[in-house]
Amino acid sequence: MAKKLVKSRRQFLQTTALGSAFASFSLPLIAAQKAADFTANLPESMRQAGKPFSNYGQPSPYEKDIIRWIAANQDMPGNGVSWSPLHELQGTITPNGLHYERHHNGVPDIDPATHQLLIDGLVEQPLSFSIETLKRYPQTSRICFIECGGNSNSGWRNIPIQSSAGYAHGLVSNAEWTGVPLSYLLQEAGIKPEAKWVIAEAADGASLNISIPIEKLLDDAILALYQNGERLRPENGYPLRLVLPGWEGIVNVKWLRQLRLTDTPVMSRDETAQYTDLMPDGSARQFSFIMDAKSLITSPSLGMHLSDNPGIYQVTGLAWSGRGKITRVEVSDDSGESWLDAELQEPILDKAFTRFNLPWQWQGQYAVLQSRATDDSGYVQPSREALVANRGTDGFFHYNAIVSWEVTEEGDINHVYPF
Repeated sequence: MAKKLVKSRRQFLQTTALGSAFASFSLPLIAAQKAADFTANLPESMRQAGKPFSNYGQPSPYEKDIIRWIAANQDMPGNGVSWSPLHELQGTITPNGLHYERHHNGVPDIDPATHQLLIDGLVEQPLSFSIETLKRYPQTSRICFIECGGNSNSGWRNIPIQSSAGYAHGLVSNAEWTGVPLSYLLQEAGIKPEAKWVIAEAADGASLNISIPIEKLLDDAILALYQNGERLRPENGYPLRLVLPGWEGIVNVKWLRQLRLTDTPVMSRDETAQYTDLMPDGSARQFSFIMDAKSLITSPSLGMHLSDNPGIYQVTGLAWSGRGKITRVEVSDDSGESWLDAELQEPILDKAFTRFNLPWQWQGQYAVLQSRATDDSGYVQPSREALVANRGTDGFFHYNAIVSWEVTEEGDINHVYPF
């Protein structure tokens, strides 16, 4: 048996060596022949050399339908909005070219070489900064969302609007903003004790100006020079933007040119006639800066169709809160009768998008999908019924109620109010 074992082992080694030699000789020839056959069967376009290098990358032409949807004033095209296509995106960072827009008088063309930021008013010494000077200061980066106060305002209507998730709720985007902490410059200018407010003014054609409590500017305000690693795009404030994490978009002033410290708010058009809400008792809701917790199922959502073969679908979406971190997102498929906790994708950041996911078994049954967010302050996203009971139906801003997607037995999806 021992001799037979040795012989077998010897035969095994010889066979292996021979096989290896044969393989080393024949496999490249076989592979080359297969590669030649494969190449010969390729379409002509795939056998040609690829395109050369480009100085700045662009999306594939096959993704040309993933765009911002624009709604502008016909008489004044520079006044309007463009929605970010949240239903077409994944992850949490919004690409610069798809970040939502809100302009009052178009996008100004500003030469950074001549642009100045002036800090004056109730300060010990007024200061002026060029863009190049600001670049010399220590910089910080912060991932956070910016949301227009008018985002989702169609929810106040009596009849649910039938628009894609991003094109009804996409006046919100999430990016990494890099720039100078504003507190450095305010402290350098010297804040007088009576200073309570700061009037921020833009260099656009509307000379937009808005009042901001000084405490926020001393807390986490950033003079942003960069967005997602590159210089700001013109439509997002180039060359300088004020970023106030968690606060409504109007105070995140683009094309920033002046910060004037005062003892009272300026009471401009955008904090009196606009960005205020009429309450049921006749009073006005004003200076409602913080964007409350909100969530949105982006898939499956309106405009999508579940296949004819029922099975498991991934329910996914985004949650965010201007009060802090998202701690919980619940998902319901029975219009809020029962809820399951969704998985929150890491990292979970303060005042930033958090993506949530939950596998869902659909067997062709009628369903109403909802998501409900909770943040670390304990705030829970309200139902539409609760929000309307508290705020009435004469409002326009800060709509953050639960969104409901109806799934029919045929797999079609509609926007509904569940009561």
